[in-house]
Amino acid sequence: MSPAIDLDALAPHDLDALQQGVIQVDGRGIIHLYNRAESLFSGRRPERVIGRNFFTDVAPCTHLPHFYGRFREGLRRGRLDDSFSFVYGFDPKPMQVRITLRDAAVPDRYWIITEPVEALEAGHRRDAVQAAVNQRVRAEPVDPSLCEREPIHVPGAIQPHAVLIAAEIDGLAVVACSANVRDALDRDPLGLPLEAVLGADLAGRIRASLQGEGIDPGRTVRERVVLAAGLPVEAVAHRNGERIVVELELAPAHPEDFRSASQLDMELAIGRLRDADSLEGAARVAARETRALTGFDCVLVYRFDPDWNGAAIAEDKDPDWSRSLLGLHFPASDIPAQARALYTRSKSRFVIDRDYVPVPLVATPATANTPVDLTFAQSRSLSPIHLEYQRNLGVNGSMSVSILVEGRLWGLMIGHHRQPHYVAPETRAAATVLADAFAMRVYELESRRLWQEQQAHLALESDLVRELARSDDFVSALTEQAHTVLDLFGARGAATVSQDSVRSLGETPPPDAIRAIAGWLRETLPADQASYATAEFPAAHPPSAPFAACASGLLAVFVDPERRHLLLWFRPEMPSTVTWGGDPRKPVLAGSGPVAVLPRRSFERWVEERRGISEPFAPWQVAIAEALAQAVEGVVLRQQRKITELTGLLADKERLLAQKDLLTREIDHRVKNSLQIVSAFLQMQRRQVTDPASQAAFAETAARVMSVARVHDSLYQAESVEEVDLGQTIENLCADLAGMAGKGHAVDLDAEPGLMVPYRKAVALSLIATELITNAFKYAYADAGGRVAVSVAGETEGRIRLSVCDEGQGLPAGWSDAPARGTGLGMKLVRAMLDQINARLEVENRPGACFTVTA
Repeated sequence: MSPAIDLDALAPHDLDALQQGVIQVDGRGIIHLYNRAESLFSGRRPERVIGRNFFTDVAPCTHLPHFYGRFREGLRRGRLDDSFSFVYGFDPKPMQVRITLRDAAVPDRYWIITEPVEALEAGHRRDAVQAAVNQRVRAEPVDPSLCEREPIHVPGAIQPHAVLIAAEIDGLAVVACSANVRDALDRDPLGLPLEAVLGADLAGRIRASLQGEGIDPGRTVRERVVLAAGLPVEAVAHRNGERIVVELELAPAHPEDFRSASQLDMELAIGRLRDADSLEGAARVAARETRALTGFDCVLVYRFDPDWNGAAIAEDKDPDWSRSLLGLHFPASDIPAQARALYTRSKSRFVIDRDYVPVPLVATPATANTPVDLTFAQSRSLSPIHLEYQRNLGVNGSMSVSILVEGRLWGLMIGHHRQPHYVAPETRAAATVLADAFAMRVYELESRRLWQEQQAHLALESDLVRELARSDDFVSALTEQAHTVLDLFGARGAATVSQDSVRSLGETPPPDAIRAIAGWLRETLPADQASYATAEFPAAHPPSAPFAACASGLLAVFVDPERRHLLLWFRPEMPSTVTWGGDPRKPVLAGSGPVAVLPRRSFERWVEERRGISEPFAPWQVAIAEALAQAVEGVVLRQQRKITELTGLLADKERLLAQKDLLTREIDHRVKNSLQIVSAFLQMQRRQVTDPASQAAFAETAARVMSVARVHDSLYQAESVEEVDLGQTIENLCADLAGMAGKGHAVDLDAEPGLMVPYRKAVALSLIATELITNAFKYAYADAGGRVAVSVAGETEGRIRLSVCDEGQGLPAGWSDAPARGTGLGMKLVRAMLDQINARLEVENRPGACFTVTA
């Protein structure tokens, strides 16, 4: 728009006559005027939008640093005068426009002017997808592997909120870039070295971290820089094969403009996750805390089963959103194999606006035929089939963060939003960390549950083995004593087959049917396979279908190589219903034209009734059955190795029982190692920044992480897995803090030996000690070094007294009401920990400051 046009001087009908779209908003973004041209562009009538928030309600796709962030910056400067390119995903014709932000004459009024530049093709082949939906010539299901062959890692485009450049690894010359590169750079980068594009400092760090041999794929370099436009840009570089890919994204200049997760938010969220005592409870906490961090309308914890079908096991959502996916199951074809492989390698994916127009990649002529692999690119454009799936689901903005347990894709943390939804880079990183914390909690909870179940069964097996050792008749030993084979595995029926003799316990098929099952197993099982387990036995052995009520599940193990003796356990049918999100039998439909397949359009609840299926036998239960059969073999065959084998089995049992504590210690060891890695990473980051405040923040955070690591280290070394030697923990912690504080600082410790306290209290007291000691180093002695005295002692009724005293300048008068000298986060954390363990804090000057905690 020509600057000569004075919008403030035009009457409403004159504004409606303009060819440009004109919107007037106030400082909050509330629309006060919406002219005719803008109404034609957007398809929204003025009376439907006036009085609503332009950025969050009417056009949430603009709630980005690139648009809303510029608006807020102009308001802070007291002068709104900016112009930039933008793409509206108008349906059906997206449009590239030129946006101008300008002050209005009326106080607290501002103009948003839209000038069309060109109409664009619909994004993601939406026209082709929609045509295939409307003109489909085949309605039958097709091979789901068609989806699995889609090359989603090389889409040839990115999402428009970012700019991407790719350079060859050897010379770091740029060989490809996104077509919107001028949004972040002031030149065409193709053919130029990275130094000329990103500056020598950032290019040097990329070269130092990502060049050379043995670099892990996906390793990243992340830094916030200021490029040509003078605005902060989040730069993320990673290596993939023989290329380095750099993504540039305009970042929020002020965190308060966009939801941003803080360190304290993360600490509290992970603390709540740690307090959850069951998998279901931890999943609910993870969904709730992730939604609180990211602001999505709905967050799901989605778990895969062994066949890669998925289920929503936890959900936290906006009460106004009526659709609930909690408890629904989804077929494996909804997330095909190559998508799961991508989730395993690249842990997070965020989509701001489902209807975005992809930005294509352009390359130098020499590399035009070699697509850029975007496996690890955060801004990678998504499959049009996946985005149509989201449209059918009623979802616009979305998030998927991988939950990896022991390196395997256990599930996903999924975020859904009904409108476009921007999540700031810091918050995306926090959501990924929270998913990792949940994965660790899953591993811990599932491991402990598994070992508890195994311990109970191993105790029963031990009793049975003792009876076998005292008996010449294995059938009698297993079926006529206080404990029998029926007590194992939660079975309703059990049987032994010895030669042609059958002994049954509980609910089983008749003896003739059991003999027939034994004969079928002898013929069916390979010679090197002694055991057989299934939860769908009637389907595998149709003659047993009449006995499904008691024998839908079967675990059988041969005792001897000749297969004359057999142990069997039967589980009853568990008629059940599985509620799917749509009919799982028709997950993929054939398309037409350039779209080979179409995603499901219906997610209505579809109930499947299952018959002839029992609760499955776990692999460890099969292993115990095989071990029991080996013990029986010694009795049946009357060999001299009987005592040796039984003694070995008892020793194995004792070792397995002892592994419960070993497992817990291993978990603590892993947690300690992980926290030490995080602390080391923070120390590295501290050395890479020059701002003193940032260095101090990194150092304080590293100290807090190290304090928790020390507690886990004490747990790992202690005799008890539930209590910590507090004196030893504080001693190690003081040594760490004195070392981190540097030359001239020292800690004098007086710790009562053998002072054992519960884990949670040890964590809280360690964090409090960390904050008080580091504060003494920082403030008590100004710039000089000094000594801090720390004492730890027990009191009556199991309480603990922790004192941290210095000989410095003491506390000023009214210090408790004065503004914090730093961020104030340290004392907030101290108070939070005090509340958590119901402790009190006493402070006095001697003249140095002395803090005493009684817990």
